[in-house]
Amino acid sequence: MALLPLVEPSAATGRVKEIFEGPLKGKGFNIFKSMANAPAAMEAYLGLAVAVGHGTLTPVERELIQLAIGEANHCEYCAAAHTAVSRGLGMSDAVILEARRGKMSDPKQGALVRFALALHERKGYVTESDVAAFTAGGYRKEQIPEVIAVYALAVYTNYFNHANQTAVDFPAAPRV
Repeated sequence: MALLPLVEPSAATGRVKEIFEGPLKGKGFNIFKSMANAPAAMEAYLGLAVAVGHGTLTPVERELIQLAIGEANHCEYCAAAHTAVSRGLGMSDAVILEARRGKMSDPKQGALVRFALALHERKGYVTESDVAAFTAGGYRKEQIPEVIAVYALAVYTNYFNHANQTAVDFPAAPRV
């Protein structure tokens, strides 16, 4: 059972109502309904999500990170949500499962996912060889802060859903 009550968008007031009627219009998912108990938490999510959306990583690349880190953190909610988002971006189930497993057949995507997982496994202390593999895969060092930001967003939502025990309101993600 969820830690926090769900705030229905239709019953929201103040800043939460503004958010549900603005940037989260039509996105009354349980994660946001639960986050709505703390408007600052919703704003933190939106601030980071909007910021990374203006970066150089494509939506597919951002989803690859979300899928890999969600799986690494055993977040059932995020696995389901990001599987749905990824399918909406045209990603195949095979690519989605590769990302969740951390082993991509595409070399560039593999470099990205391996780097994100290195961040995770090494608690941010990536090695020179991690950076070299990332750049050899076709990325620039200047994109590392952006990968870290997407990683941070993934961890934020993973941990929120763990603590809250958010009920999954997306189709279940396939088993890895």
